[in-house]
Amino acid sequence: MSNAPAPQELYLMPEGVPKAIEIKDTKIPNAATFHIEKEDHTLGNLLRMELLNNRKVLFAGYRMPHPLDHSIDLKVQTTPETSPLQVMQEDINGVIKQISQIKRKFESEVESYTQSKAGSTNGAFRVDRAYL
Repeated sequence: MSNAPAPQELYLMPEGVPKAIEIKDTKIPNAATFHIEKEDHTLGNLLRMELLNNRKVLFAGYRMPHPLDHSIDLKVQTTPETSPLQVMQEDINGVIKQISQIKRKFESEVESYTQSKAGSTNGAFRVDRAYL
């Protein structure tokens, strides 16, 4: 028997628990912390880097409150002409577009590769090191 949580506990949201909440900072102007449930360094670092590329963002950083608590706190401070929630929404939409482009490109490459290799290895898909 293991003390490890069941795998589905890492990604399934409990009923009534919101995926993300915004906590406005009362001490720092144009700043908020977004508490995001059931996420880890993968999403935290991705959003942080995307936010730091936005000229309207003065600060972006994240932390995992505890290694066994699968949530992140993402802090964002923006310039006065916008709000942390607004830049989060814009940058999340930007990340979704980038991922869609990567997926389309990958699918296109796989299709063209399998078509070019259809005669060899009985049409099985094989990844060459050149693609990695």
